[in-house]
Amino acid sequence: MKYDFNEIVDRQGTNALNTDGFRGYIFHAGPEKVFPYKDEEFVRMWVADMEFATPQPIIDAIKERLDRRIFGYTMMFNDDYYNSFAGWCRKMYDWSFPKEELTFSAGVIPALYQLVELLVGKDEKLIIHTPAYGYFQHTAEYNDVEYVRAPLIKEKGNFKIDYPELEKIAADPKVKLLIWCNPHNPSGRVWTEDELKQVAEIVEKNDLWIISDEIHCDLLRTGVKHIPMGKVMPDYKKLITCMSASKTFNMAGLMFSDIIIRDRKLRTAFKGRDKNIGMLNPLSIAAHKAAYDHCGEWLTELKAYLDDNFAYVDKFLKEKLPEAVFTIPDATYLAWVDMGKCLPGVDNLPDFFANKAGVLLEGGDDLFVGNAKGYVRLNLAMPRAILAKGLDRMYEAIKREKAAV
Repeated sequence: MKYDFNEIVDRQGTNALNTDGFRGYIFHAGPEKVFPYKDEEFVRMWVADMEFATPQPIIDAIKERLDRRIFGYTMMFNDDYYNSFAGWCRKMYDWSFPKEELTFSAGVIPALYQLVELLVGKDEKLIIHTPAYGYFQHTAEYNDVEYVRAPLIKEKGNFKIDYPELEKIAADPKVKLLIWCNPHNPSGRVWTEDELKQVAEIVEKNDLWIISDEIHCDLLRTGVKHIPMGKVMPDYKKLITCMSASKTFNMAGLMFSDIIIRDRKLRTAFKGRDKNIGMLNPLSIAAHKAAYDHCGEWLTELKAYLDDNFAYVDKFLKEKLPEAVFTIPDATYLAWVDMGKCLPGVDNLPDFFANKAGVLLEGGDDLFVGNAKGYVRLNLAMPRAILAKGLDRMYEAIKREKAAV
């Protein structure tokens, strides 16, 4: 490989949520919560950023912008960024959209908070499929609106859509919005064209708004294809698509995302409610444009490295923890593993693995809204040596727990 994904990058002292924020995020606790391990001794397999260095062309673009030496109020005044991003979408997904539909947010979650405020009244409802990324639930709670869970069907490590249940929920006249996730977080499913068409049919039949969170769409297993909901619903005006280079190229801290809004009235309202009044970080623009212009080769190698990490985990679980239920996902760098049969007497798996193995991970209904009991989500975007260390620690902890019963 041209790029070194085995390099171990020191993140201590960078105010990273990954290294310093796990107590509050995973355990809803502060410094008073202590573990048998020092913070720097943990194997961190939790929050969805990567242990890989951001690609050099992005760093170079930021340095070049730094050399301009002034960082005044910044907005998007020309077509340069649109041309880069739209070109990426055409190349990767054979999909395009008009420039006027492109808006920006500090992140997909801030955009969701704002969009739900605009689209769902206090006596109305939205739908999320479970298991779900926890912030989909928080989005509803933030806006004081009701969310309805549409549980996915679990089938030997795979997840499928329960169409009759979704249709039943969508028929409620108080339901106004479906928050859709493709690739799905946490399962990693990339929905097929047929699946997308069936969901689109239900959405259109019930005249729902649909927000399609596609932030993981670049992080595919080699050979897998992502289909934007915008291709499946080419003329549906009540569709919003959310994308970003932040997950793909490990720069979530730059706080920048692309929000593609077809409906002109909603687009105007979204911009009008923007707490940043349209201002953008100049370094974020430079970084994201460089990602789309210059980092395709890096992404190809990243996907191959992640493919091997997933194969490593699959082999490890089959050989050492056959009770675990796992299927290599279509996308993301996140492994969604059912460990209910490995530790049937343990209710809080993140707490168990933190204390007994020195491994930080997420899982369960508390963090993934429901339909997630017994599951853990493992971040595999790390050098293989660290991944192997984390899995070995988990295995030894499980073995000790079984021996003690």
